[in-house]
Amino acid sequence: MGGHRYDVAIIGGGLVGASLACALSPLGLKTALVESAAFQGKSQPSYDDRTLALSASSCRILEGLGVWPRVAANATPIRQIQVRELDRPGRVIMDPSELGLDRFGNVLEARVFGQAMAEMLPTLEHVDLYCPASLTAFEAGEEECRLQVEGVDGATEFRTRLMVGADGAESFLRESIGIETERHDYGQSAVICNVTPEEDHAGRAFELFTPSGPMAVMPHVEGRVGLIWCVPGEEVPALMDLTEADFMRRANARFGHRLGRFLKMGRRSSYPLKLVRALHDTAQRTVLIGTAAHAIHPVGAQGFNLGLRDVATLAEVLADAMRSDAGADAGSAELLRRYSDWRK
Repeated sequence: MGGHRYDVAIIGGGLVGASLACALSPLGLKTALVESAAFQGKSQPSYDDRTLALSASSCRILEGLGVWPRVAANATPIRQIQVRELDRPGRVIMDPSELGLDRFGNVLEARVFGQAMAEMLPTLEHVDLYCPASLTAFEAGEEECRLQVEGVDGATEFRTRLMVGADGAESFLRESIGIETERHDYGQSAVICNVTPEEDHAGRAFELFTPSGPMAVMPHVEGRVGLIWCVPGEEVPALMDLTEADFMRRANARFGHRLGRFLKMGRRSSYPLKLVRALHDTAQRTVLIGTAAHAIHPVGAQGFNLGLRDVATLAEVLADAMRSDAGADAGSAELLRRYSDWRK
C-alpha cells in the first residue's frame, strides 16, 4: 500500500478534530485531516446553530491555538448564571467574582467557529486536508496504520503513525476497531434556536430544571439569546411544527418571561440526546477524542470543553515526546498510555 506517510491522521474535522489540527501544526508533525462534509457547506453537523458555552480554560486553549482572535468579536461573556427549578420558589445566582474572574467564560455559535475553521485550516503548515472525503478502510499494525480514504476524485491510500478518532458519537473508527461503549438514551431531544428577547440579557445565562427536561437560555451577540429546550423525544414533532409565534409563546411561558417577551427567532433544529462513552479511549496506534470518546447530556455545557481538554492533553503529550526525541513515534503505546492516564 503506497501513498503519503503521516505522523498523525485525524478522522473527523468537526469542532474537536479541527482544533487538534490547529494544535499539531506548530509542532511540525505531518498531519492528515479527513472530513466527510465540505467546510464551506451547511452539511457539517458540528458547525450548526448550536450554542457553545466555553469555559475560561477553553478560551485560553483556543487562544493558544490561534483560533480565539478569529472568533472573539462574535463571543459573548457570561457575566452571571441563574439556576432555578420550575414551580419552586427561589433561585441560585452564581457570580464569577466569587472565583476571582470577570466572567465564567464565553458563548459562541458553533457556526461562527466553523467559519473560522474554514478560513484557518487550509493555511496550516504540515496539515493536508482530505475534504470532502471519508475513511473507508484501515489496518492498525505494529509499526503504522494503513488507511484508505474515498473522496470526490476516488480512493487515496496513506500510512500514519497515529490515528485519532474525532468522528463523533457514532464514530466509524471506534466501532470498526471494536472499542465497546456504555450507552444511555435519555429519551429526550434538544430543540435549539436563536431568539431575540425584549430585554437586555446583560451577559446572564439561565438554566431551568423541569420534570420533562432542562431549558437553557444563553447570552449572544446583538442582544440575541441561544435557546436550548430539552423535551421528551415524542414531543419534538409538535414543537417543530408550531408557528414561530406559537413556539415563542410556549417557550416564553416555560421560561417565565425572565427577559420579557421573545420577539423573533431564527431557524429551529433538534437532535436526540444520548450518553455514549467509550470504555477505552486508546487502542493500538489509535486514540479517541471528543464525542467519539464521550458524548454527554448538554445540561452541564461541558461537551466541547471536554473535547478541547482532550486536544490540549494530546498535543502536550506529543510535544513532550518530541522535546525528548525529535523523531519520536507519535503512535507509540507509551505515548498513548500517558495520554489516557492524564485524561482519566
